[in-house]
Amino acid sequence: MNALASLRTALRALTKNKLRSMLAMLGIVIAVSAVVATVAIGQGAQAKVAQQMESLGSNLLMVLPGSMAKGGVATGTGAQQSLTRDDATAIE
Repeated sequence: MNALASLRTALRALTKNKLRSMLAMLGIVIAVSAVVATVAIGQGAQAKVAQQMESLGSNLLMVLPGSMAKGGVATGTGAQQSLTRDDATAIE
């Protein structure tokens, strides 16, 4: 079957099942729109986070306490203080 015959068969099927064809096209349009919207939201969020990080300045250092592990099992964040006031004064 050559390309022209395939095209004729496809057009015949499209005109014979108009509702099915319209619903398929509608589904494709909705799917493409959803992907475009998701990408746009992701890029907007990424730009907002980058803007907020830049507004903090370049002279900011954040130090967060880690969780303590005993025998390979983490005791959880905040279960035991791993930073003290002396650590804060040493950093300043």
